[in-house]
Amino acid sequence: MASFSLLHSATYFPSHSFTPHSTVRCTTPTTPPPAAPPQKQRRSDENIRDEARRRPQLQNLSARYVPFDPPPLSTESYSLDEIVYRSQSGGLLDVQHDFAALKRYDGAFWRNLFDSRVGKTTWPYGSGVWSKKEWVLPEIDDDDIVSAFEGNSNLFWAERFGKQYVQMNDLWVKHCGISHTGSFKDLGMTVLVSQVNRLRKMNKPVVGVGCASTGDTSAALSAYCAAAGIPSIVFLPADKISTAQLVQPIANGAFVLSIDTDFDGCMHLIREVTAELPIYLANSLNSLRLEGQKTAAIEILQQFNWEVPDWVIVPGGNLGNIYAFYKGFHMCKELGLVDRIPRLVCAQAANANPLYLHYKSGFDQDFNSMKAETTFASAIQIGDPVSIDRAVYALKKSNGIVEEATEEELMDAMALADSTGIFICPHTGVALTALMKLRESGVIEANDRTVVVSTAHGLKFTESKIEYHSKSIQEMACRLANPPVNVKAEFGSVMDVLKEYLKNNESKC
Repeated sequence: MASFSLLHSATYFPSHSFTPHSTVRCTTPTTPPPAAPPQKQRRSDENIRDEARRRPQLQNLSARYVPFDPPPLSTESYSLDEIVYRSQSGGLLDVQHDFAALKRYDGAFWRNLFDSRVGKTTWPYGSGVWSKKEWVLPEIDDDDIVSAFEGNSNLFWAERFGKQYVQMNDLWVKHCGISHTGSFKDLGMTVLVSQVNRLRKMNKPVVGVGCASTGDTSAALSAYCAAAGIPSIVFLPADKISTAQLVQPIANGAFVLSIDTDFDGCMHLIREVTAELPIYLANSLNSLRLEGQKTAAIEILQQFNWEVPDWVIVPGGNLGNIYAFYKGFHMCKELGLVDRIPRLVCAQAANANPLYLHYKSGFDQDFNSMKAETTFASAIQIGDPVSIDRAVYALKKSNGIVEEATEEELMDAMALADSTGIFICPHTGVALTALMKLRESGVIEANDRTVVVSTAHGLKFTESKIEYHSKSIQEMACRLANPPVNVKAEFGSVMDVLKEYLKNNESKC
């Protein structure tokens, strides 16, 4: 089994020549020796892609499509270079890696390899996704990769929120929304668009890439397609996403269809269209995206110096992400990087909670889809999730839990978190509501290290925040609203208002 020493061999990194100095200058112990000038990593006429072409790669690693959770004797599989979304039985597909080949290297090797790439500009390893390339798309050429160096997102210690509102000292928020287009969808889209780029170079019949979206998927797809010069087609439910989300695909040159239906209706249409036209389907029905999204789980372990948190709470809509997190944690355990996986919680909006209802039945009854009602957590307003089977599998394997949040609960949780400096999206408000309920019931204990996954940037949802703080949401108390105070442009008036504010604030301390 390979060890960390292999990291420094020619197998992985180009050798660096050593030129002895002609003279040696002695220095006193208190005077540090002069620093050697940094060695130039590439020639002046090269860019980072050129440099990557000369770099050796680990060999004999591979991945393929297989049916998701197949029967034991199944031999069905497909090359990742085939355009296929479903198994022969009509079920979901999964990307299966050659674990025997990956296990030729021990856990220490993988930990140190991944850590060595963080924070670098080396192509493509500056990306939080492609720094784990061998576990994502091991056979793709670096030159085919389309990346904005996504990932490597902040793991925020929610110190004040944890102590003041849930009595926890080890609460963290994984800010996946601090990314190129403002959501975790970048992690999966860099993988999918990179594979499409490869397929087009192979002259496969792909004229463009299409998706149905509640906003964030279309933003990520349009940006990565624009970077690669690939046409993107977006199906959006009319009047159901924020302006900030709508403007992203428009600005990136996507062909946007605003359709008088909900997300589930758009999803049905895009599946019909991609079955008839050479448009590559980019929704999470396509398992390639989950390969990128799973790297957020690996990244959390890295950020904790490879210590495993007790809980990870993920908002759930189409339900691919909860499985992606499970898959990332599971791979780390199977390949010896860690010795266990965290318990997973999937948090749903009560207005779009088919998984929660299925969970409450014990997963014993057949799953029933629903007509999702309007929710401020619009990206998870999905009543017929594509990845329901994946989510149930992940929850069972991780001894997981499903919780829900009403509209008032999620908006109050968002406002509460914002008041402590986090600034989150409504979907993260759903996850924080789940946390608060599980703390109240004692399921999550005070000393449990817990990570709440924030899936999108709060700036994408300023409209809902404005409505909340202006108390313009019908049948909602908006009890934490903080509207601006109108004051006359007079010194006395300003002083009166400030004194009253300071007096009230002092009484809260």
